[in-house]
Amino acid sequence: MTGNSEVDEKLRIAISSRSRPKKPNGFTNTGTFAWRALLKLKYVPEQLLDVTVFPIMFLLMFTYLFGGAIAGSTGDYLQFLLPGILAMTVVTITMYTGMELNNDITKGIFDRFRSLPIWRPAVLVGALLMDAVRYTIASTIMIVLGYIMGFRPEGGLVGVLLAVALLILFSFSLSWIWTTLGLVLRTEKSLMGVSMMVLFPLTFVSNVFVDPRTLPGWLEAFVEVNPISLVVTAVRGLMHGTVTLEQIGWVLLASFLLIVIFAPLTMYLYRNKR
Repeated sequence: MTGNSEVDEKLRIAISSRSRPKKPNGFTNTGTFAWRALLKLKYVPEQLLDVTVFPIMFLLMFTYLFGGAIAGSTGDYLQFLLPGILAMTVVTITMYTGMELNNDITKGIFDRFRSLPIWRPAVLVGALLMDAVRYTIASTIMIVLGYIMGFRPEGGLVGVLLAVALLILFSFSLSWIWTTLGLVLRTEKSLMGVSMMVLFPLTFVSNVFVDPRTLPGWLEAFVEVNPISLVVTAVRGLMHGTVTLEQIGWVLLASFLLIVIFAPLTMYLYRNKR
C-alpha cells in the first residue's frame, strides 16, 4: 500500500506541476487543418495530377491544334491563350475543396471535427488555403511551360506575379460555392456533376480561346459579363501590361461578393448539418 501511495503521489506531482497548454487560436487551428490537407498530398500524390499533367496537356493541345487555325500562328496564339488556359485550369480545380469536405462528411470525420473545441471555420479555411498551394503549383507549371514554348509577357515578372495572385484570390472566393454545395449534396459524384455543369459552359463560353468580337452579337454580350471572362481579361491584361483599374476592380468585387454570400452560408450549414 505504501508503494502505491508513493506512486500516486509522484503521479499527482507530475501532473500538477505541468502548466495547462494555451487554448489554440484561429491561426493555429487553421494551420493545423492546412497541414492535414498537405499530408494528403504526401500519401496520395496522385491528387496532383490535375495541377501537373492536365495543365500541360491543355496548353499543348490547344496551342498546336488550334493556334494556326484561329490566329494564323501558334506563337501569336500562345500569347493570347496562355493567360486564359491558366485561368480556366485553376478555376476548374476549385471544385475539389467541396469534394473533400463531402468525403469527410460521408466518412464521419466531419462530426468529429465539429465536436472539437476549435475555431469552427478553421476546418474549411485550412482546406481552402491548402488549395491555394495547388493553384500556385498549377500556375507555376503553366507559366514555365509557356516560357519554354515562347510565351513572353510584356508586363514582365511583376505583371505575371500580380496576375497569379489575382487569380488565386478569385479561385479562393469561388471555392466557397463548392464548400456550400459539399454540405448540401449527398454524394461526391453529385457535387462533381453539378460543378462541371456550371464550370464547363462558363469556361468555354468565355474569352479564354477567342476574342469575343469574333462572336455573334448575342453571344458576345453574354461573354462580356461572364465572370470567367472578367478574370481572364484582368489576368491577360496584367501579364501583357494592358490592364486597367476597372478590370481589376470587377474581379475584386466579384471575389468580395462570393465570399460575403457563400462563406456565411457555408458556416451556417456547417453548424447545423445533421
